[in-house]
Amino acid sequence: MRTVLMVAEKPSLAQSIAKILSRGNMSSRKGLNGACSVHEYTGSFIGQSAHFKMTSVCGHVMTLDFIGKYNSWDKVDPAELFSKAPTEKKEANPKLTMVKFLQVEGRGCDCIVLWLDCDKEGENICFEVLDAVLPVMNKPRGTERTIYRAKFSSITDTDICNAMNHLGEPNRNEALSVDARQELDLRIGCAFTRFQTKYFQGKYGNLDSSLISFGPCQTPTLGFCVERHDKIQSFKPETYWVLQAKVNPEKESSLTLDWDRVRVFDREVAQMFLNITKMAKEAKVESVSKKEKVKQRPLALNTVEMLRVASAALGMGPQHAMQIAERLYTQGYISYPRTETTHYPENFDLKGCLRQQANNPYWAETVKTLLSEGINRPRKGHDAGDHPPITPMRAATEAELGGDGWRLYEYITRHFIATVSADCKYLQTTISFSIGPERFTCIGKVVTSPGFTEIMPWHSIPLEESLPHCEKGDLFPIGEIKLLEKQTSPPDYLTEAELITLMEKHGIGTDASIPVHINNICQRNYVTVESGRRLKPTNLGIVLVHGYYKIDAELVLPTIRSAVEKQLNLIALGKANYHQVLEHTLDIFKRKFHYFVDSIAGMDELMEVSFSPLAATGKPLSRCGKCHRFMKYIQAKPSRLHCSHCDDTYSLPQNGTIKLYKELRCPLDDFELVLWSSGSRGKSYPLCPYCYNHPPFRDMKKGMGCNECTHPTCQHSLSMLGIGQCVECENGVLVLDSTSGPKWKMACNKCNVIVHFFENAHKVRVSPETCDLCDAALVDVDFNKAKSPLPGDETQHSGCIFCDPVFQDLVELKHAAMRHPMHRGGQGKRQGRGRGKGRRPGGRLNPKKPKDKMAALAAYFV
Repeated sequence: MRTVLMVAEKPSLAQSIAKILSRGNMSSRKGLNGACSVHEYTGSFIGQSAHFKMTSVCGHVMTLDFIGKYNSWDKVDPAELFSKAPTEKKEANPKLTMVKFLQVEGRGCDCIVLWLDCDKEGENICFEVLDAVLPVMNKPRGTERTIYRAKFSSITDTDICNAMNHLGEPNRNEALSVDARQELDLRIGCAFTRFQTKYFQGKYGNLDSSLISFGPCQTPTLGFCVERHDKIQSFKPETYWVLQAKVNPEKESSLTLDWDRVRVFDREVAQMFLNITKMAKEAKVESVSKKEKVKQRPLALNTVEMLRVASAALGMGPQHAMQIAERLYTQGYISYPRTETTHYPENFDLKGCLRQQANNPYWAETVKTLLSEGINRPRKGHDAGDHPPITPMRAATEAELGGDGWRLYEYITRHFIATVSADCKYLQTTISFSIGPERFTCIGKVVTSPGFTEIMPWHSIPLEESLPHCEKGDLFPIGEIKLLEKQTSPPDYLTEAELITLMEKHGIGTDASIPVHINNICQRNYVTVESGRRLKPTNLGIVLVHGYYKIDAELVLPTIRSAVEKQLNLIALGKANYHQVLEHTLDIFKRKFHYFVDSIAGMDELMEVSFSPLAATGKPLSRCGKCHRFMKYIQAKPSRLHCSHCDDTYSLPQNGTIKLYKELRCPLDDFELVLWSSGSRGKSYPLCPYCYNHPPFRDMKKGMGCNECTHPTCQHSLSMLGIGQCVECENGVLVLDSTSGPKWKMACNKCNVIVHFFENAHKVRVSPETCDLCDAALVDVDFNKAKSPLPGDETQHSGCIFCDPVFQDLVELKHAAMRHPMHRGGQGKRQGRGRGKGRRPGGRLNPKKPKDKMAALAAYFV
């Protein structure tokens, strides 16, 4: 019996596919990484009996990054990133140990079937999976084929079984086009981002952005928003005049007429036309025309249109809408949501999809009518050759999907029903009048067949005022003629929907990446999302774009990126060489980067107008160890300390508060210590600004506080305050927070574990002695007499918090409340005092005893 490994892109997808193929007769177990399950069943594969193992990855297995030293912003010239810096594939999420997991499941398998999403990214993941499992799979016999690719567009029985019966091969060219895009974005984005971030953050204190990023797609996206902002700012309103006439076809009714000249911009000319028309007493009917017109049903739905509607009509950001669509797809409610196609293939089962919706109370009547009277063939749209348009694949209720999930599903379903409905037909009547020498018109519309507007009522023809029955030559008394003074108005800020349209038109990003680029410019504080999901550029976003225009407009215009996208598509089609495209594009941007660096003064002139220098920003906080003057604390992201006298800037831990730490100084460099805290429920630790940026010992890395400092005698260091090995992570040490009293706690210097103990104690000190059983440092505790929990009215006790029975009920483990992960410290093992040697603190405790809280919690987390 052959063993077949099958791999999908997400755990939920793997379960759905396995359930369909095994007809529910499968067994499931958790994989070694805990995130992916393995579903096993027996069946037939290419005419032979087989044992199937269906599992998944969690998106990309690998990510592209620079090797070791080239990830250091301080040691590497950004210009080297274009060619000299080697790249390597690293695990996208090391905690998932995805490569090891795939190798364990792939060992001894004879064949592999790849069920990754059917787009270029999915194709790329196919080869990431193959790189991991092929070395451990059984070698093929002779020319036997072992690699298969399943192509599918929805999670339905029909589509999945059809994909299994028509297996193909993964497309190497499409995977290479993704590799090329990844490398271009990494090298170009990192080089520009590192240079401009360091340059401007070193000069200005109120930029309020932790990263001044550049992206080959992100920057043109921002450019569209700033271009609209510039049009608004440069707009000069003009006054114009409109002639409005009303006629009275009957005694108590009036009809407003539109002037055929529309408007004039000269008041005297407008007044002349008013005077001429006022001389007439009646309006004469010059012509009456009636035409039957058609409002076409929509084209089938693709990704870009779905994102546009989600933003404009449903109020959902593009990235949020895409996440919901992916969830609906993996749950089997809709077809694959990433597609550029708006044309259904001839063999698509439109009636089958429509029947699924026959019982939904919102549109059951419309669907049943279509099924009985016959559906209309959808309009012929664009066939991109990827996936069918986005289509509902099974019925759902609002209770099942809830909230935004239902709203997006409802729109997708209504849109689909509209594509197979009839066009909307209406009769348009146009009456042309003359009042003196001037011509006026009025138009009326009467719907004769609502068609698709029944299911999409927001597209219905608006009700016009009813027009009187008249013929050429009829005369109507004039009610009034007046001159209206109006002003031209500026355009509004771009909506997300308009931005998506521009990005699609100019080839910026793909249907999958467009939401990511829009989200990035919001996250980077380049634009803010205003009411109506309009994108208003911030001061920083405006200055950046104007700076790019000033130095090299191609950095922000969509033309060069659009050309690169075309080259990437040629790689995918096998019509361009991967290495040549990569080399040519990088050479262009390398030249642009050098010119940008040489011309940065041009952008700096714009920055000077809008932002304050570091020396003029922030408030005095702690003293510099070099000049002993006060350094200024700059709270704007990224928070940092700046000494204007020495012209030095020191980075600080982010996402917390910084305050002076008792005016104590570092024994190594005389800098005043500061205290970082993430709040009362979180962690806090002191740090020396200089040591944090310039590690004093070999076993320390940049970004370490006093709780990781290995100074042997400093009273704030790990050596003096470390108590024992963390109960959850391997490399962390639990360190006493000496500022936490009377609610005393110790916290891991690596992960977010916090241990609360000895509440209301007067003093808690770390003893120089260690526990004989676990090597943790002993703790001396001094309680107030009135609040002492110690037996026999004792107020002082010394012991091990892990092993001492007196302390066991006074210790409670929790996780810190943290806004964001902020530790950047190294993972290297350091042997300071208070580290357990090869055994976990509290190992002597029995987790089964309810009173042993620490050990029970430790066992749970491990």
